[in-house]
Amino acid sequence: MLGYVITEERGKADACLAEVAHRLHAEGIAVAGAVQVNSDRGPAQACDMDLHVIGPGRIIRISQNLGALAKGCRLDPAGLEQAVGLVEATLDTDPRPRLLIVNKFGKQEIDGRGFRPVIGRALAEGIAVLTAINSASLPAFRAFAGGMEEEITLDPEAILGWCRYAVR
Repeated sequence: MLGYVITEERGKADACLAEVAHRLHAEGIAVAGAVQVNSDRGPAQACDMDLHVIGPGRIIRISQNLGALAKGCRLDPAGLEQAVGLVEATLDTDPRPRLLIVNKFGKQEIDGRGFRPVIGRALAEGIAVLTAINSASLPAFRAFAGGMEEEITLDPEAILGWCRYAVR
């Protein structure tokens, strides 16, 4: 099962997925993955982006400080790949995760990098996957998902209901 939420509001899906991961863990459901937490640096600077890896509890910075006038993508691909490696390793832990939460299916995943291979592995091994996307990424995500995707309302209770059903 491959569930997704759509959002255009920065940070809304991140907070929602983090809450869902916390609540599922409290219920004793084995969850793997990463949720994003953005830290405000003030009005003159872009936020810091960190991935909190579920399980090992590691925090990986995935943003680069490119300077105040920079217009390019601030993603640090090395940081992302480090987080991906940690998440993939959790798929082999005991107990095996029943759900993989990926903070988003974005440009890196569209291009075949980032969490895309881990998502594919999880699905192939029968682990449900939950992610977030923005509307611009939806066509590429649907092409990747091949019809197995299911949209979920961006609401913690709706997402929890889908997750509980997916891992039963």
